[in-house]
Amino acid sequence: MSEFRLTQISDTHLARSRPTLIANFEAVAEHIDATRPDLVLNSGDVAFDGPNSRSDLEFAKSMHAALPVDCRYLPGNHDIGDNPTAVGTPPTEPATEENCDAFRATVGEDRWCFEAAGWRFIGLNSLIMNTGLDGEAEQFDWLASQLGNVNGEPVALFLHKPLFLNLPDDAELAETAIRYIPQPARARLIEMLSALDWRLVGSGHVHQRRDFTFGRVRHIWAPSVGFMIPDHMQDVIGIKETGIVEYRFRPDSFEVRHVRAEGQVDISLDALLAEMAAD
Repeated sequence: MSEFRLTQISDTHLARSRPTLIANFEAVAEHIDATRPDLVLNSGDVAFDGPNSRSDLEFAKSMHAALPVDCRYLPGNHDIGDNPTAVGTPPTEPATEENCDAFRATVGEDRWCFEAAGWRFIGLNSLIMNTGLDGEAEQFDWLASQLGNVNGEPVALFLHKPLFLNLPDDAELAETAIRYIPQPARARLIEMLSALDWRLVGSGHVHQRRDFTFGRVRHIWAPSVGFMIPDHMQDVIGIKETGIVEYRFRPDSFEVRHVRAEGQVDISLDALLAEMAAD
């Protein structure tokens, strides 16, 4: 394969009871039907409330199964729960082995590795990092084995949470620690990948579009498909809008295109909460 086209969607937050979020997903589905990439990747928060509603996971999977191309998935905090950080309060809904099992059984694998167009693509479950769960150690062992077989290929990494804000050793602030891969798992992951030809990390979670390069690695934050978070709830880091990201990989190079599907609407979390309160 001389070219590989991947469309990254993120933070779809799908549930039968959330018609405004379904409408935005359907607009993206029409765009995918028209463009026909080789793969669609949902980089997390596939469902609205996976930890407490298996039906949300089932509905989200059914919506993706109707897409005309293959899909891969990564879990988000709204799918399996969140991970603890070195600072700040513990998550109210911590990630658990049971929630990971439910995600894998209902939606799909929560980590994966494959080759295409001369690249090695790796997806990791970022929500079990720093948890001390058995799955965390198993995932790092699995990653080490996969990286041992890369054979000089450029590497593209995908996660739900971004690695960091601006610098790998950014101090974790209590109000923002939940946005990024927590320490010390972050440092361990960067050390493992830095020995390779690592060129890209794609993530979601923040509901803001961002694109920057640190060293030789380009960091792409996909915006939410579903909704945006208003400024009074979240500081501005990138661009607050709904959308998707399209990638085109060729041997030894890649292109990134930031896209809004026709018909996507910038739903505010304020409006979504008002809709939920009226239910």
